[in-house]
Amino acid sequence: MPNWTMNEIAQAVKGEIVNKGKIKDVSGVSFDTRTLVEGDLFIPLTAERNGHTFIQTAIDKGASATLWSDPIENAPLDIAVIQVDDTQKAFQSFAKYHLNNVSPKVVGITGSNGKTTTKDMVAAVASSKYKTHKTDGNFNNHLGLPMTILNMEKDVEVIVLEMGMGGKGEIKALSNIAEPDIAVITMIGESHIEFLGSREGIAEAKLEIVEGMEQGTLIYPGEEPLLQSRIDKGWVDVRVKTIKTFGKNKGADVYSTEVETEMKRTRFKTNQHPSMTCELPIPGEYNVQNALATILAGESLGINIEEIYTKLAHFQLTKDRLEWVDGINGSILLNDAYNASPSSVRAVLNYFKGIEVPGRKIVVLGDILELGEQAGEMHRKLHKEIEADTFDELVLYGENMRCLYEEMKKKMDETKVYHFSGDKGALVEHLKESLRINDTAVFKSSYSTGMLEVVTELSQQSDR
Repeated sequence: MPNWTMNEIAQAVKGEIVNKGKIKDVSGVSFDTRTLVEGDLFIPLTAERNGHTFIQTAIDKGASATLWSDPIENAPLDIAVIQVDDTQKAFQSFAKYHLNNVSPKVVGITGSNGKTTTKDMVAAVASSKYKTHKTDGNFNNHLGLPMTILNMEKDVEVIVLEMGMGGKGEIKALSNIAEPDIAVITMIGESHIEFLGSREGIAEAKLEIVEGMEQGTLIYPGEEPLLQSRIDKGWVDVRVKTIKTFGKNKGADVYSTEVETEMKRTRFKTNQHPSMTCELPIPGEYNVQNALATILAGESLGINIEEIYTKLAHFQLTKDRLEWVDGINGSILLNDAYNASPSSVRAVLNYFKGIEVPGRKIVVLGDILELGEQAGEMHRKLHKEIEADTFDELVLYGENMRCLYEEMKKKMDETKVYHFSGDKGALVEHLKESLRINDTAVFKSSYSTGMLEVVTELSQQSDR
C-alpha cells in the first residue's frame, strides 16, 4: 500500500491540520469502519448517515488520521485531524492527487452491459506488459472509483477503472477525476432508463466518459447509431484524438468472424488477423464484442496481438459473472445474477438456447430493475426470445416478471413455466425439487432481487 504524510494529504485536499494528535504516516484509506484497518485515513462521509459519529470506532480500530467537516469543537483530540469543507470532495481530490502523482496510463470503461467483463479482460491484457491495477468488484461509482485509485501502489503503470452511473452527470464526474487516456464504451442498452428516460439519454450519459480526456483514444461499438450520430456531430472532437470502433460487421475497425460458441468457452477470428483464433474461457457470443473492445485497448497500449490473445484465453472474471457452479442433485448452475438489463437477458437466452448440455435446460429469471414506466412492457417483450420448445423449464421471480409469465403461459405448457414473488423460499423449494442430475440452469437477475442467495442455496456446497 502507498504511504502519505499528513502534510501531503492536507495539501492534496486543500485542508488544514487542526490537531496533530500522535502524528503517523497514513498507509490506507477507508470510509467504512467495518473494513478500516490500522494505519488508515478515515473519511467520515455525510450522506444517509453522518460518518463523523463513527470516529471513536475508527480510532479504536487504529485509524492514523481523519478528515473532518463537522464543527471543529467536536473533533477528536487523540488522533490527527484535517479540517475540510466537504469530506466527499476532499476524498475525490485526494484520489486525483494520487493518480497524478503515480501517473499511470488510465483506461476508463463504461457501458450498459459488459463493463466488468471488459475491465477484467483489459486488465489481464495490460498485465502482459505493465504493472496493472483495476477496479475491485463493483467499486465503480463516486466513492468506489476514488477508493480504487487510492488503493493503487505507487509503481503501477496502467490502471483500469470501471465507471458506473445512475443518472446524468455521474460519468462526467468520474471522468474528471480519472482523466482517462483510453475510454471504452461497451454498449448502449436499457439500464437506468428509469432515470434517463430513453436510450438516447443513456447514450449521451455514457459519452460523458470523454469529459476528462485530453487528446485520448475513444473505443466504442461502431454499429450503435445513437453513439455514431453524436460522434459525427463533433461531440467528442475537442477531447479525443483517436477513435476506434468494434462490431459484428464490415465497417468497424475490428469485427468478428467465424464465431463458435460452446458450453464454457467461445472462439472467434477477426478481420485484422483472419488466420488467428482467439479463445475466451467464458461462454456467449455477446462476450466477443467485449473482447474486440479489449483488443483495441490492448493495441492502444502497445501490446502485440499474440500477447493479447494469450491473455484473453486465460483471464479471470470477477465473481458472480458467468460463474459455473456445481448444483444440488448433480445439476449444473450458471450464475449470472449480479445484474441484468433487457439486452443482457436477451443475450444470455440466445447463448443458452444455442449450446448443447447433458440434460434439461432450465432458465431462472428475476426482475430487471430501474426500467421505470417501461418495466412491464420490457419484461413482456422478452417472450420473443423464448419459443415453446427452446427450454425445458422457465422459472420467473418478481412482480415485473409476472408480465413475462402471462405472455409465456400462452406459449408453453403450464407444467414448464412457473412464477414466484415475495418470499424466495417457495422459489428455492421448487428448484430443489425440480433440479436433477445433468440439468443445466442459468440464473439472470438484477442484484437487488437477491437471486445470488438462491444460487447459494442451490449450490452443491449448500447441499453438503
